[in-house]
Amino acid sequence: MPVEETEVVVVGAGQAGVAMSEHLGTHGIPHIVLERDRIAERWRSARWDSLVANGPAWHDRFPGLEFEDVAPDAFAPKDKVADYFVAYAEKIAAPIRCGVEVTSVRRHSDRPGFRVETSAGVIDARQVVAATGPFQRPVIPPVVPDDAAPVQIHSNAYHNPGQLPEGAVLVVGAGSSGVQIADELRRSGRQVFLSVGPHDRPPREYRGRDFCWWLGVLGLWDAETPPQGAEHVTIAVSGARGGHTVDFRALAADGIELLGMTASYDSGVLRFAPDLAENIAAGDAKYLELLGAADAYVARNALDLPEEPEAHVLGPEPECVVNPRLELDLAEAGVTSIVWATGYATDYSWLDADAFDDRGRPRHRRGVSTEPGVYFLGLPWQSRRGSSFIWGVWHDARYVADHIAIQHGYLAHDPGSRPDTASPTQQS
Repeated sequence: MPVEETEVVVVGAGQAGVAMSEHLGTHGIPHIVLERDRIAERWRSARWDSLVANGPAWHDRFPGLEFEDVAPDAFAPKDKVADYFVAYAEKIAAPIRCGVEVTSVRRHSDRPGFRVETSAGVIDARQVVAATGPFQRPVIPPVVPDDAAPVQIHSNAYHNPGQLPEGAVLVVGAGSSGVQIADELRRSGRQVFLSVGPHDRPPREYRGRDFCWWLGVLGLWDAETPPQGAEHVTIAVSGARGGHTVDFRALAADGIELLGMTASYDSGVLRFAPDLAENIAAGDAKYLELLGAADAYVARNALDLPEEPEAHVLGPEPECVVNPRLELDLAEAGVTSIVWATGYATDYSWLDADAFDDRGRPRHRRGVSTEPGVYFLGLPWQSRRGSSFIWGVWHDARYVADHIAIQHGYLAHDPGSRPDTASPTQQS
């Protein structure tokens, strides 16, 4: 079988791969986007049924296309998000090949570029962009043995309450996924326990503007590094039911029992760290800090935005926070399921390159790898706080594509093709 050649192979056709294709196409750089499933597949099959985007449609999109049939201030359902990227790929005529899995990428030993082995054959590429993002391998902490009584699933396998056996549910994780799944389960009539770790809790809306707008005007989307100690802190925000501020006090009032971080398991009993009040207080502090910054911005710019003094009133702590449960006998509490909303790890096992640190994390600057010719796209904090949002990855892709275009220009330069200069005897 002949080996196909191209300038750039982009691995992954989610939001990162589609954005990358647009910018490479703008530069006129030949490329192929390879996707083992469908375009934006994880939005379709690795999310729960009722999921909506966490940012409003006016914000969580690419510049070149608006959402169809979604109001600007509404939150697009997950299938509409997937359809959006399919439509965008068609709009830019992205050269995407679905159903093609990349099995290995390694540098040629005798010539420039990389050998890309796929389920559909071999491709030679000058450069490779790993646009697979951070959500590759679901992470379940090794706390509860696999053969323990409760059914254990990761949030990527959770779709709706009906798939779980009858009984109470423990949800582990207080980011957007954990709180939304816990809320949905409680509204379905389940008894729910929610294990809460460190988190950031922004207001969904304040003084008539979405938190995405506030982060923009306050310059917080452009922060280049996370606050010290907050590299892996989750954000508790929700677009569900039209969008609302995640309030752990309200969750407790609705019947969800809050617990500290899940610590250990022994003979059917789960133990939790005594850090629940501390985690709630730290999230509250971040919430109030953003309200204060927003108020200062309004005053500084003399904006006519309605005041919301009630937003600053947090209310008393629930009893489960004041006197937290530190142990939970799962059988006694009727817990038949555990949903682990504990995040993901990257998986670059297919990429054989000197581009990773000793913990397997990509070594890069704004997506430009330490290994020449290798690029990364779709990583949290790739260039700024906004990198993990749809619009953020679009701008990151432009930077990476510009870098590739510059290298393309150097490689295309041929000194021998310059016009002959006049000889000294021809000069006057």
